[in-house]
Amino acid sequence: MRLLPGNRYLRALVLLLFFSGILIFLGTVMVFRVVRVKSQPFLYEDPNRVPEHKVGLVLGTSKYAMSGNVNLYYKYRIDAVVELYNAGKIKYVLISGDNGTPEYNEPQTIKEDLIRRGIPAEKIFLDYAGFRTLDSVVRAWKIFGQNSFIVISQRFHNERAIYIARSYGIRAIGFNAQGVGRNYGFKTKIRERLARDKMVLDLLFNKQPKFLGEKIEIE
Repeated sequence: MRLLPGNRYLRALVLLLFFSGILIFLGTVMVFRVVRVKSQPFLYEDPNRVPEHKVGLVLGTSKYAMSGNVNLYYKYRIDAVVELYNAGKIKYVLISGDNGTPEYNEPQTIKEDLIRRGIPAEKIFLDYAGFRTLDSVVRAWKIFGQNSFIVISQRFHNERAIYIARSYGIRAIGFNAQGVGRNYGFKTKIRERLARDKMVLDLLFNKQPKFLGEKIEIE
């Protein structure tokens, strides 16, 4: 059967979209695995094996989940910070998170909970412009003057943060907070794949943090 010109164009478009979708999928899978492999040598789960650093950079997240319960990602990151501090692995804590509105303040909320867990207020510094992971990592270097620090978050998040840091020449390592169940974190893991794709574009185009500003000394 002979295809009409319009049908030939439509078939070509469908095939183009199909193969483009396959390439995007394969690219996403490859990026995910490359980030995991490249970051692996710099990740730790046993606090006793973590090299001592002056600063631990904890990546912010909301305290409460959509259900109204405490967000387990948040809870376990708090636990990880306290564990490192009590083990003498970090002297100061830099909290980097979103403070996009007066009603939403990740760094301050985390600070209050860390103080309740025994970390002195004077050992805690806040970065209110950590709107995304790249901002948090690069600002820890450019604003807070740290070229070597411990990133504290869940493993999947640390993998991306460490990859970003090492791409900028920052000698960061990661301490993996306790993870969550597969069903609990399903949406987050899907978003992580997309975040890694965007990270590649940001690095290719030398994306900088949304805000920089005056330097802050951690002492």
